[in-house]
Amino acid sequence: MDDFQHPLVSTPPPRGPVASPAPAAAEEMATDLKAHRDSMSEATTHFEQLHPSDYKAFRARSKSLAVGSFGWNSLMSNRQVSSGVPFTARSWEPTLEKAIRAIVSIKASHVRSFDTETSGGYTATGFIVDAVRGIILTNRHVVSPAPIVAQAVLTNYEEVDLMPVYRDPVHDFGFMQFDPTRIKFMELEEIQLSPERAKVGLDIRVVGNDAGEKLSILAGTLARLDRRAPEYGIGEFNDFNTFYLQAASGTSGGSSGSPVLDIDGHAVALNAGGASRASSSYYLPLDRVKRALSYIQEGEQVPRGTLQTEFEYLPYNEVRRLGLKAHVEEKVRHKFPEETGMLVVRSLLPKGPADGILVPGDIMIGCNGKMVPHFISLFGMLDDAVGEEVKLTISRGKKIQEVSVTVQDLHSITPNRFVEIGGGIVHELSYQLAKSYSQPAGGVYVATSGHMLASASAWRKSVIVSVNNIPTPDLDSFIEAMKSLPDGARVPLRFYALHKAYKDKVMIMHVDRHWHKFRLAVRNDKSGLWEFTEMPPPPQVTPYEPSSATFPPLDSSLALAEKLMPSFVAIDFYLPYLIDGMKSTQFYGTGYIVSTNPPLIVCDRDTIPIGVGDIFITFANSIIIPGQLLLLHPFYNYVIVTYDPSLIGDTLVKPIEFNLTALNQGDSANFVGLSNDQSVVMKKTSVSSVSNIGTRECSPPRWRAMNVEGIKIDDAGSQGGLIVDDDGKVQAICLSYSSQNEKGKDISFVSGLSSSLIKPTVDKCISGEKVVFKGLDAELWTMRIAAARTLGLSDDWVEKVEKSGSTRHTLLYVLNILDERSDCAKVLSVGDVILSVNGKLVTRMSDMALVHEEDQVEMKILRDGKELDVTVPMSHFSSYETTRVIGWQGALIQQPYKSVLEQVRNVPVGVYVSCTLYGSPASNSLRPGVWIVEVQGKPVTDLDSFLKVVHEHEAETKRRRRPSYISPVHRTQAEKLAMEPNDDILPEEDTDDVDDDNDEGYLRLKTVSRNETVRVVAIKLDLHYWDSWQLVRDEKSVCGWISHDA
Repeated sequence: MDDFQHPLVSTPPPRGPVASPAPAAAEEMATDLKAHRDSMSEATTHFEQLHPSDYKAFRARSKSLAVGSFGWNSLMSNRQVSSGVPFTARSWEPTLEKAIRAIVSIKASHVRSFDTETSGGYTATGFIVDAVRGIILTNRHVVSPAPIVAQAVLTNYEEVDLMPVYRDPVHDFGFMQFDPTRIKFMELEEIQLSPERAKVGLDIRVVGNDAGEKLSILAGTLARLDRRAPEYGIGEFNDFNTFYLQAASGTSGGSSGSPVLDIDGHAVALNAGGASRASSSYYLPLDRVKRALSYIQEGEQVPRGTLQTEFEYLPYNEVRRLGLKAHVEEKVRHKFPEETGMLVVRSLLPKGPADGILVPGDIMIGCNGKMVPHFISLFGMLDDAVGEEVKLTISRGKKIQEVSVTVQDLHSITPNRFVEIGGGIVHELSYQLAKSYSQPAGGVYVATSGHMLASASAWRKSVIVSVNNIPTPDLDSFIEAMKSLPDGARVPLRFYALHKAYKDKVMIMHVDRHWHKFRLAVRNDKSGLWEFTEMPPPPQVTPYEPSSATFPPLDSSLALAEKLMPSFVAIDFYLPYLIDGMKSTQFYGTGYIVSTNPPLIVCDRDTIPIGVGDIFITFANSIIIPGQLLLLHPFYNYVIVTYDPSLIGDTLVKPIEFNLTALNQGDSANFVGLSNDQSVVMKKTSVSSVSNIGTRECSPPRWRAMNVEGIKIDDAGSQGGLIVDDDGKVQAICLSYSSQNEKGKDISFVSGLSSSLIKPTVDKCISGEKVVFKGLDAELWTMRIAAARTLGLSDDWVEKVEKSGSTRHTLLYVLNILDERSDCAKVLSVGDVILSVNGKLVTRMSDMALVHEEDQVEMKILRDGKELDVTVPMSHFSSYETTRVIGWQGALIQQPYKSVLEQVRNVPVGVYVSCTLYGSPASNSLRPGVWIVEVQGKPVTDLDSFLKVVHEHEAETKRRRRPSYISPVHRTQAEKLAMEPNDDILPEEDTDDVDDDNDEGYLRLKTVSRNETVRVVAIKLDLHYWDSWQLVRDEKSVCGWISHDA
């Protein structure tokens, strides 16, 4: 901008401090100053050779002064005019006032994990370097190699969308762009890049979004110009092959991308990072940034060359130890007297262009016949020679030699596409990560494992070598291998973790093509978006063939166990989404065959906690087939699963036989189970206690067992098992119960569930009878007689309890109401003591089992010291609970499930947010565990009404015509006069918002939390990366669900 030149360009000021020369002059002075370390600029060197008296006068001026011909003439005239006036330090106020208008706060989200970045939101800073084109400079780790959505907030709090246009593959800078016509209320400024102004001792200001603050100004002084690039850790983005500047200014998170300003408002460097244990900050020099900007302004790609080699700048004394000859050192010192060292090869990547040509320790002397004393001179030549052969003069030991190497395009080893499959992200291994782990660039890298790759434990930072024994050296071969696999197939996956690249692993992967999309995304630098291409559907091939297996013979002492082993199966359960209060995605446990016609298996709800997921059943430790969920018991800790018996061939399977005789404390029994390594465990045992199962409310809310007694034996093992009589008939099944302790940490314990509570439901499933669950919407617990007396229990009732013959002198009371909306809640209250049910005395949990067969029961209760007769209606419970899930803007939304309702007094009318995905619009505004009750002021009652409202708003946003409102900065002079607002008159009532886009694409939601906190939040809609979909129950599919667009 012409008006951003210093006043010295036109007329020198009559008095006061002298400012810097015009940019053109500054460039003139800096022709040979590409290495800025401890040496002063050429202008300063030239000035130091002047007359000593003149030099003394100059030292009294600001350290930010760079002197050239213009500056020197002004300085001379200044001295004459103001010789008798005391020196006054220049003020930073006008500089900062102007610069702040060009500095923006950036809020962004990685919408997918990619390369070194993981999905999620962050804040940073940037500054405008081209106001006409709307180009913003910030750090590379802000622009990010990953797909991002970003907005800039200007100093007047206008917000505008940002589009990433360039991220340097190596150096920590990048550019973003916005539409300047979208700025309505402010004239834009830009900050000029002046790398030549950086020198030791320069006073600077770092202005930006420091530690999340909108604007922070930190002062400092440049202390070093030749610091090695900071290292942020293995596997993270690290800059290299450049010097960094260092100052003590103590910047912190959010200040990334801030300009480092001199007193004239020029950017001399780019803030990049800082030391966590000191107040040092590190700044990137702007030489290569300025070059890249010129290409961006012309709409061209920035040429970047690489040898896949890292160089380091070592001082002469260290270079001598590597074999530098004296006459070579003399020549370099004479040619570049300001240099203090030379470039040396530090490391190079295998299979790179320099592999086998250069070796670590090689001293760089020249390139294409020209001496290269520092990074800028070497890489200036390499960047201009992409695809060409260059001749390098090196000193290896004492021997000087010339080698030829072809310069590779750096962008070619920086991935610009990824595959989304099974909820995970894979792409080719980038140069950044390859260098971090000394691996060849390329290969299929796991950026996030998702549902499918996690089934094989191929976690983030793994590299996939082959799929189903098909080698996958690159992304295209991986895509072809996955296309050939049918949905549900189980295939070997060979991979290695980057931190243990010497160690391959082979695991079994479950192919997922039914929960998540399989698509390819390619970056479009014109639009800033990653464009998706859907992959073809999987081949319609049955992934499972019938197989048979046998059980190994056991020792004769284990005859009882050998009889029961054909009833045991192993079950694995994989969740595609975290709903219904889940925090983990993988579960495993033991199941027991209870029928072969129809095929039925029982296992606990710590193995299959919810209805959404893939079930795999292992028979005889040999055959794995998919299972299908039939029901989740709403009260007792078990589920019933079925399977296709044709897939296990002639494998011996036997249903267990039940013995319904109740077990009591002290009874002898046999325990048969499996240990963690699937070996058989059998022992004689006895019942140590029969007591209530106690579980706590969990956070997030999830299903828990209640109102049931558990049978404890001596050491039931961690995998559970069967409690059987001497004939092998099952009296109880040892199940794993899940809960949380008082600190909110997940815990589990094993307890036996009586066969009498399992067999009735199994019998209904065998007969094909519809299973209906009825019960109390209340959590019960036992109360001692002493406590009941205190509450007003009469002596008559005490006598009835004592004469009942019960082994326990206790009563039950209402501990918690599970759904305040239920009919049960209208009759029972917390603290009610239950004396009898349908005329029968109740002293323990097992006495309440009969209520599940009734539509209503007659109860006599003790409330507030009075005995009352009440009729309590039973509530109906689902055998599946959640039957529909919606994915919208990265939020998983469902109807509130049962466990949520017990933790809220007044249940809001709306839809429940179970989970928000990292990097999504929802994760920035919504918290899991809230109800959405209104959208854009319209009430929401269920999932259908929610979808209707949001889709109406999305359609309205797309059809908005161009707004009739003209912003102040775009009005003509006549329009400004005609539309000048009257500040004393309030705006008139206006309901027409069809043509008003001032909401900037945000959607208003009203939410209510479990503790009834009401909030209104705004979500920035993103229909490109976060489309709407839904999961719906489908009995025909193996997994029981179908996924499609909402």
